[in-house]
Amino acid sequence: MTTPLYCLLFFAGWTLLPMGVCVFPRVVAVLTRKRPANDFSADKAETDLGERARRAHANCVENLPIFATVVLIGAVIAFEDVWFDRLALVYVGARVVQTLVHLSSVSALAVNVRFHFFTVQVACVVSMGALLIGQG
Repeated sequence: MTTPLYCLLFFAGWTLLPMGVCVFPRVVAVLTRKRPANDFSADKAETDLGERARRAHANCVENLPIFATVVLIGAVIAFEDVWFDRLALVYVGARVVQTLVHLSSVSALAVNVRFHFFTVQVACVVSMGALLIGQG
């Protein structure tokens, strides 16, 4: 398996983390019979952290297909390039930082940091696409 495919697999798994932060307290409440399963809102979390986790999860889900498309095209055409690999690693690293910052705060500084790391991801995926186009 190539480095970009490992990165894709990691990103898919990472997408579950914020969902777990949001869902785990609900599971515990249901299993301990503190709340019935149908007592939770589908579109709003009960805590600020839960709401940030819900949005961080949605953000991962929104961006995963874009990264997956580029990585899978590279795999299908058996594209091997050290820069493609490095860009995939940087992309996933920036995604991790963006998610962690998203979970930690909604301050102006945190939003700016998140935006910076989102911009890094966009630059990586565009560069990866350009490498694929350039090889063909």
